[in-house]
Amino acid sequence: MNEKLDEQVRLRFFGIPRLLPYLKPYRGMMIAMILMGALSSAIDALYPLFNRYALDHFIGGSTLQGLVPFIIAYLALLLGQTVINYISTYDCGKVEMYVNRDLRNTAFNHLQTLSFSYYNQNSVGYIHSRVMSDTGMIGDLVSWRMMNLIWNGAFLIGILVVMLLIDIRLTVYILLLIPFAAVLMVYFQRKLLFFNRQIREINSRITGNYNEGITGERTVKILASEEKMIRDFEKDTLNMRHTSIREAHFSALFISTVTMMSSFVLALVLWKGGQLSRENLMRIGTLSVFMSYALEMLDPIQNIIETLSAFIAIQVNIERLTRLLNEESDVTDTPEVIEKYGDTFHPKKENWEPLHGDVEFKDVTFHYPDGHEIILNHFNLKIPQGKNIAIVGETGAGKSTLVNLVCRFYEPTEGQVLIDGRDARERSQLWLHSNIGYVLQTPHLFSGTVRENLRYGRPDATDEQIMEALRLVSAADIVKKMEKGLDTDVGEGGELLSTGEKQLLSFARAILADPRILILDEATSSIDTVTEKAIQNAISVVIKGRTSLVIAHRLSTIVNADLILMVQDGKIVEQGTHKELLARKGSYYQLYMRQYEELSWKQASNA
Repeated sequence: MNEKLDEQVRLRFFGIPRLLPYLKPYRGMMIAMILMGALSSAIDALYPLFNRYALDHFIGGSTLQGLVPFIIAYLALLLGQTVINYISTYDCGKVEMYVNRDLRNTAFNHLQTLSFSYYNQNSVGYIHSRVMSDTGMIGDLVSWRMMNLIWNGAFLIGILVVMLLIDIRLTVYILLLIPFAAVLMVYFQRKLLFFNRQIREINSRITGNYNEGITGERTVKILASEEKMIRDFEKDTLNMRHTSIREAHFSALFISTVTMMSSFVLALVLWKGGQLSRENLMRIGTLSVFMSYALEMLDPIQNIIETLSAFIAIQVNIERLTRLLNEESDVTDTPEVIEKYGDTFHPKKENWEPLHGDVEFKDVTFHYPDGHEIILNHFNLKIPQGKNIAIVGETGAGKSTLVNLVCRFYEPTEGQVLIDGRDARERSQLWLHSNIGYVLQTPHLFSGTVRENLRYGRPDATDEQIMEALRLVSAADIVKKMEKGLDTDVGEGGELLSTGEKQLLSFARAILADPRILILDEATSSIDTVTEKAIQNAISVVIKGRTSLVIAHRLSTIVNADLILMVQDGKIVEQGTHKELLARKGSYYQLYMRQYEELSWKQASNA
């Protein structure tokens, strides 16, 4: 029982302290917002007293004496409240926007520091929901929800104080409502928290499926799997409907029960107040005040309950966002490295040593953080500066793992990866990444123009330098033929360009950065054979003086490599030049001949 209680407390307060740094810069606005809201509610609590005075003095006394001061005081109060409401609403809106901005910036910046394994384990929809939906709910919580709670709470307290001062007897009847509401809150809180957590998680799955359905729309149509996509989506939405209805059921039952209790107390007030009035123990104006307060108590009680229910629901958003912000990267720099070289957002480039390009795997064993299968096992390899190394092998042999470790996208489970004779962990990730050019098998371009995409590799590049990089990869003429040249919009993800054009621009972007280590991950697989030959000629020029690692599927593209590594099951089973490996007639020879036969068969079929 105690363990369950501890778990409830942990869930209730988990993440709340993490929000305080985001609220601290705006504490002045929040204090003003709270004070103005409380003051506005206090003024609202005074209005029925004006009605009491009017009934007892003007109507009951059959006189108009003091009417002008009465009207002036009423209008002054109304004008003051208008100004107060403006200030509180304005501050409330600013707090929401500022907190939203800070939370989203922090979440997005933190995502930039996480390693590949985090993105392998979490979908785009899940991450998008954390950064946008959860932060929006939290911003709403600390502004409008908070204001709503303060206003209604202060109003409720204000009218109770006034009622106690006027007549304690009738006020006692109304106070009977409070303990019943507290008991209900304890029960319904657990139910609402449980269902809201489920709703948020289901909503994340729906968002993820929605994103995948759009981004993978072409694949869906090619595979004719629209029916399956619809079926899976409807399954999640049906689950969402079922859970939401259950949550709405408890919420409606909660609010309806409290409303019924409030109405019962109002009936008691009318009954007892009527008796006192009939016995001349209470004036009509005083009874009118109690009637007004009793009726007005219904709304703040319901609003407080609804707001507290929202607080419970949004607790789930706080938990999820805090979980993201607490996520630690599998690849991190030590405090000593950060002190000397800086971090991703505050680099100390004056301390960066030049990178030459010597790479060594020293007794490296590796398995991915989200798996246990050994990919590399006591792996050793030395790559001297300026050498062109080709890595070949069957799918899953460990080719991409090698280059990912060189780039320090992952850390070795055991052993070391040395860059220029020093463990890569002894210098910053940004230092290493700034010296690496990486061309992926599946090219990715960002929304924007050709020029903007190429400058991701070198922000200060001139148009002349951009065109030179395009010439090196045989893409200059392609860009010149585009309607707006370098100002041509590539579309979202480069969808307005062909796959080959995207690959060429991706290649030029890497070259423009002038990297010391160049990695090509089957970078020519999306290019026709004519363009591929031109790029191969360009590569022979570009790689001079640079260390290059080429993952190749087509063995014809790496025949001139200084060293070819044949990788199987995380081990180098053969290494040598193209001619040496063919002469051995081992695994490389068999793979080469298999590709040669496939190519010959295709050529014969097209003839």
